Amino acid sequence: MVVEAKFAKIVGAGNASSQKETLEEYSRDMSFVNPVRPAFIVRPKTAAEIEKIVNLANETNTPLVPVSSGSPHFRGDTVPGTGGVVIVDLSGMKKIIKITRHNRVAMVEPGVTFAELIPAVTREGLRLNMPLLPRQSKSVVGSMLEREPVIMPKYQWDSSDPLACIEVVFGNGETFRTGQAAGPGTIEEQWAAGGVQKTPYGPGPAQWQRLVQGAQGTMGIVTWASLRCELLPELEQPFVVGSANLGKLTDLAHWLVRMKLVNECFMVNNTDLAAIMAEKWPTDYCDLKDSLPRWILFYNVAGYHYSPEERVSTQIKGITDICKQVGVEPVKAAGKVSANEILKTVQKPSGEPYWKLRYKGACQDIFFITIYDKLERQLSIMNELANQYGFQSSDIGIYLQPMVQGTNCHCEFNLFYDPTNPREVARVKTLYTKATEALMKVGAFFSRPYDTTARMIVNQNAASVDALNRVKGVLDPNHIMNPGKLCF
Repeated sequence: MVVEAKFAKIVGAGNASSQKETLEEYSRDMSFVNPVRPAFIVRPKTAAEIEKIVNLANETNTPLVPVSSGSPHFRGDTVPGTGGVVIVDLSGMKKIIKITRHNRVAMVEPGVTFAELIPAVTREGLRLNMPLLPRQSKSVVGSMLEREPVIMPKYQWDSSDPLACIEVVFGNGETFRTGQAAGPGTIEEQWAAGGVQKTPYGPGPAQWQRLVQGAQGTMGIVTWASLRCELLPELEQPFVVGSANLGKLTDLAHWLVRMKLVNECFMVNNTDLAAIMAEKWPTDYCDLKDSLPRWILFYNVAGYHYSPEERVSTQIKGITDICKQVGVEPVKAAGKVSANEILKTVQKPSGEPYWKLRYKGACQDIFFITIYDKLERQLSIMNELANQYGFQSSDIGIYLQPMVQGTNCHCEFNLFYDPTNPREVARVKTLYTKATEALMKVGAFFSRPYDTTARMIVNQNAASVDALNRVKGVLDPNHIMNPGKLCF
């Protein structure tokens, strides 16, 4: 109780809690990670408070778990990995620090959600390169730190994009700024001199934000981040291409992204698109799914301030020529869903309830990075395992997202299930583990390992584990930051 009082003193009594009901909320999420109740919750409002919290945690050997997004959580990274944890809830840090249209950059605190940032950047003539339908409560900073794939791959030059610079309080209590933000001078002094916190390189030639991205809060706590934005188009023409042959769609996606002809570009199967677009359940979902082709490629052609009509028409002509070579036809609607409806839907966060929860109430994701040459085999293995473990393969949602100029692809399987049905929960839990093991053997790269499979994935490479532990020993020598996650 003495330690809790010290944490409460830093943030103020109104921003600290040890109520049983509140602690229970943070003890579990929708993953298969075993629940562990935290000891205390603090809600800092400033970077200075975060630095004091980290220093006190080192003095008292108290583990910390940073949380920036609101519920529901899905991946087990915010569930305490040990007892006695203090949850550092950053969701109240909602300041949009700066938006600059000229430089196409925004700087925000970790509590800012997509629902809050999208209107702000729109007023400045900008738009976000965002993930596919993030939930309403999803933190923008949290999404970027998790390296979630974005739906405009032509603007993604590196796997860390659109993240630019960050300010982070490492587990050793030191505050550090990466990229252009590293200096010289304070952020305000950099602004006065015309500086922009947009380039991620630095200090020196290194990209230090990579130590924090994907670390699940095991290295430190980010107090703000800057991100690259894109110009808001003046004219948009979305299209869909449906096919039973996924190979034709991946060929088309390859050329669309490689030649930088489109903005949004992704592929889904009929299960996922029906789950995203259905309004009335279950009637709309079943009718919509039945009306759709097995695979759907969605893309959007955009024109900007200068000659938008000419630009769009020229790009559409080029795309039409490519489609003829591939043997597919772009149209304005697939089944009962129009391309315009899809565009409006994916340019904002998911409505409520979150789209992955609408079908059966819960969803377990299996996601990895791959290349198109390996994709057919990986899809086949997933279908075989689903049938083997009693999960209808046609009920699996599949989302394919070209990444980093189309050089690779994010593949995601969405396993929808009823969380109140113990047999269904057990079936999905087993399939999740077995599929992860099998997919790794055929080239699936799990770059973001979470929850119960994290150690199995990370421990495949002893050299990486050794390197990570060395870095952890420097940045978080007392191992106070989210212990029990990844290989720590």
